[in-house]
Amino acid sequence: MPLHIASLGSSFAAGPSIPPCADEAAGRSGANFACLVAKRAGAQLTDLAVSGAVLPNITTEPQDRGGRLFPPQIDGLPADADVVFVLGGGNDIGYIGGLFEDTLSASWLGACVMRLQGTGGAPLASTTTVLDVAGLAARYAGVLDAIHAKAPEAKVLVVEYLTMLGTHTRAGADVPFSEERVAHHRAVCARLLEATAQAVRGREAWAELVPIGAASEDHAIGAPEPWVSGFTWKLFYAGGAYHPRAEGMKAVADILYKKLVDLGIVEDGEL
Repeated sequence: MPLHIASLGSSFAAGPSIPPCADEAAGRSGANFACLVAKRAGAQLTDLAVSGAVLPNITTEPQDRGGRLFPPQIDGLPADADVVFVLGGGNDIGYIGGLFEDTLSASWLGACVMRLQGTGGAPLASTTTVLDVAGLAARYAGVLDAIHAKAPEAKVLVVEYLTMLGTHTRAGADVPFSEERVAHHRAVCARLLEATAQAVRGREAWAELVPIGAASEDHAIGAPEPWVSGFTWKLFYAGGAYHPRAEGMKAVADILYKKLVDLGIVEDGEL
């Protein structure tokens, strides 16, 4: 039997606007990191990630995407999965939505677009429940426990978000907001990463954190070799603004594949 990988999470797992499109309503790419790892490992893949998902959409709450209702992602999780990738939490605290909010508010056109159609899926920071690190960690831990209960033999790899505002990002140039707001969004990211790490603690027998945040610091918006996209109107309408680029998905896939090698789940150089 081939290795069976499942992937759950939000748009940073799904890969909106990266060709080829595997599911338009889900904003899911056929070249997201789960697809790339599965292809390299010769594995079967069950890809359940949906853009815009919050953590409850993984376990208990259906998600409406433009009139198509997605059931909780865990409903589709195979009980016999060998490996589960999970990435989430950012939408629960309005991380990417906050970037859109500041960007669109910077112009009259953007403000009108935001009032009429929102951000295209990423929940706004102003409309999300205010969660501290402990609150978000507890919510994420509940998701991990539910995954383990559904697929008890699976290794659960908890994938961090890519860094959006890193060492090269210039306020007012690479992003249309102030250094103060850059610092704010970096602080939100730091809370997200800390909550993700806390959620894994005590679950190391079957779950493992996959560090992406630090590895992507030098590949954020404005970097010479970016793994994520900044804002353009074309990307905004395609769903790819403030999201991973194809290069970012490949970089995450490489890190994940190495993790699978280190864990002895696949062999080095396996095709």
